[in-house]
Amino acid sequence: MTQPPTFRRAPRPEAAPSAPAGDGTVRLNKRLADMGLCSRREADEWIERGWVRVNGQVAAMGTKVAPQDRVTVQREAEAAQAQRVTILLHKPVGYVSGQAEDGHQPAVTLVNARSHWRGDASRTRFSPAQLRGLAPAGRLDIDSVGLLVLTQDGRVARALIGEDSDIDKEYLVRVAYGDITTDVQAAFPREQLARLRHGLSLDGQPLKPAQVDWQNPEQLRFVLREGKKRQIRRMCEQVGLKVTGLKRIRIGRVLLGQLPQGQWRYLGEHERF
Repeated sequence: MTQPPTFRRAPRPEAAPSAPAGDGTVRLNKRLADMGLCSRREADEWIERGWVRVNGQVAAMGTKVAPQDRVTVQREAEAAQAQRVTILLHKPVGYVSGQAEDGHQPAVTLVNARSHWRGDASRTRFSPAQLRGLAPAGRLDIDSVGLLVLTQDGRVARALIGEDSDIDKEYLVRVAYGDITTDVQAAFPREQLARLRHGLSLDGQPLKPAQVDWQNPEQLRFVLREGKKRQIRRMCEQVGLKVTGLKRIRIGRVLLGQLPQGQWRYLGEHERF
């Protein structure tokens, strides 16, 4: 079985190999991505197929453009992009977000005709072709459940995991405090809750401020604007909490809602993160 690709975070502009040269030029695929039309990978596909023109001329792979150059894209590219799908999956425990590892299956293996949610309002019909290039736009730990986005659309991937992404994500987190598993809220120091909101660091880097509040006496609600590996679990460990359950319920304006665990639906035509 061919392993699914994984979208990776875009490099910081200062580290990008296609950063503006001394003469102000950038690679054409970067220009197209910066215009919000596609990802760099998609841009390379369009250039290779002859769908991109610079100043009226068909562009070659590796072309560099200056700010004054006029870049246009043919309708074939728009039509191809319109066929790309974004899928919302309610990931269960035991599946990894990306490549298979340690004998665990990637979440994309759950995407098939049988697991398509009957409550999906989309008129799109499932086709095996939709699995080609379908990759997770972000991670969700193997022992966590909830909303996972898989997409063929580089614009969606960039919006969710690009370096300049500021889309927030909401989680419900069940916790224990030492041996205390009930009414944890009453036992947990308020100053430690304040540290969860702002003041912790991971991997030598300070974390962005987070919204953290008690949802009920045993469960916290986190809203984050970043996604470091196992971030919530590691944050909780620093203040003496142990995570016993973690569920992502929202990404931007898109809710997990009533989507059953192990099933998926299409991102609606008018839905935006």
